[in-house]
Amino acid sequence: MDRRELLRAIAALTGYAFVGVDRVLADASDSNVYTPAQIVLLDDIAETILPRTGTPGAKDAQVGAYIARYSAACYTPANLAILRAGLGEIDARSRKVHGREFVKCTSAQKQKLLIDIDAEAKRHARKSSGNGARPPHWFTLCKQLTLLGFFTSEAGATRVARYRPVPGPYKGVVAYKGETFWAW
Repeated sequence: MDRRELLRAIAALTGYAFVGVDRVLADASDSNVYTPAQIVLLDDIAETILPRTGTPGAKDAQVGAYIARYSAACYTPANLAILRAGLGEIDARSRKVHGREFVKCTSAQKQKLLIDIDAEAKRHARKSSGNGARPPHWFTLCKQLTLLGFFTSEAGATRVARYRPVPGPYKGVVAYKGETFWAW
């Protein structure tokens, strides 16, 4: 048994408790619910939220692809539909306000548009705080996944956050030589 098979077996045994049986057994076609253009749009939205400065930005961590993969695999169909509809909404609003799609706008135009949408999402959250049945705003979902995707990426965890390598430095791929697992 190689390392990948071991990890798959562990994930299969423990994953049901965390993800839920319906999502674990979901069809593999879920991974193709986003077009490449939508992933680029997600990357631009994420980069506007967490831009590159002296440290890596969201595009450096490929957060758009992460959002697409995570939402397709773990979101309920209703929340997935909300997020995907929001991507169409942001392009429509961008065309109306700036005369071009979001990815072709300047940084200042992107920031202004997202600040307005964020304020709208906060008003939406305040209205639904007393009513749990109201679905979340698409930008809230997108912003949450942007932060999760970035700060759990190698770039976010090792070059932006204070990183203390315990038990050692970050190693993305390590060959499995048949030894037993570590317990801390």
